[in-house]
Amino acid sequence: MPPRTRGLTAAEQALWANYASQIAPLRSGARRRPTPTSSEPAAPAPAAFNPPRPPVATQASKPRMMASPLTVGTHPGGIDSATWQRFRSGKLAVARTLDLHGMTTQRAFHALVGFLRSAHADRLRCVEVVTGRGSGETGGVIRREFPHWLNLPEVRPLILGAAHPHVLNPGSVRLILRRIR
Repeated sequence: MPPRTRGLTAAEQALWANYASQIAPLRSGARRRPTPTSSEPAAPAPAAFNPPRPPVATQASKPRMMASPLTVGTHPGGIDSATWQRFRSGKLAVARTLDLHGMTTQRAFHALVGFLRSAHADRLRCVEVVTGRGSGETGGVIRREFPHWLNLPEVRPLILGAAHPHVLNPGSVRLILRRIR
């Protein structure tokens, strides 16, 4: 059964003609279709139905397993105990530091993402992010949001583990970055 179509009113045709006159063709040899006038009935062009093709599975397009949620201070899989103890105690050397003091939440998030991508691309192993303690009981906004940011899909694949360098300093977090393979 063919689909039901209705003709365009004069107002719709005028609106369409105005819209179509503002569009430039993609190719230099492309022609514009003549717009229907009010005296001619508008015959809609039959739309060809092209079903979407399933994507071809390649090595790059295969979905990767999402890493388990990251919490600051818990020993993640993939790090041996000796390295984790050196990291937690602050004996693993920090290669780069990011200070988020005085930034708005949005600016701090974008700075963190750029910092982590840059450090990961430079093949750094240990970095430190200073969020600040904050003035409230639960800390500042950046300190409260920081664990959530670490678990976002664009950030989590870069990080292997996170810990505070000292128990008495919750305003700073050290991160072990994953190695590029």
